[in-house]
Amino acid sequence: MLDSPLSARLETSQRILVAGAGGGFDVYAGLPLALALRERGKEVHLANLSFSRLDALDLDVWQAANLAVIGPDTPSPDWYFPERTLARWLAAQGGPSTVYAFPKVGVQPLRAAYAELADRLALDAIVLVDGGTDILLRGDEAGLGTPVEDMASLAAVHGLDVPMPAPRRPATPAS
Repeated sequence: MLDSPLSARLETSQRILVAGAGGGFDVYAGLPLALALRERGKEVHLANLSFSRLDALDLDVWQAANLAVIGPDTPSPDWYFPERTLARWLAAQGGPSTVYAFPKVGVQPLRAAYAELADRLALDAIVLVDGGTDILLRGDEAGLGTPVEDMASLAAVHGLDVPMPAPRRPATPAS
């Protein structure tokens, strides 16, 4: 899985955020990548645009505006909480169990929340994942799941200045 153009781009990165773009369970689509990167010694963090009622969470989970820190024991009145379910699964696996969550907001506040998280974690790469394929569409299709949320995430992250290291160049034989 890691022998791809994506893996080449991430080879020199050390602190990577894998984030669900469209909300719901999108971050789960990034788990194979996140786990493979961790096996390679990378520091990997998980985040998700959330459809949960984050506004009902206690104030202590908010790290910054529009940036919640979800753990296995984060209390919520919402039965639908994919980020906490993921945090519980990660804790059961014995690994880091924090999942960051962003509420559904516009591009500008979402970009500010991503920038805050990138700064706090000293990220050098962000990978957006989508559980479907609607992130690749234009947004004028009928009956799609979450194209608006996907596009907001894509626009928010695209506008960031995350200092991704240059890819390693293959060694050339001496002549």
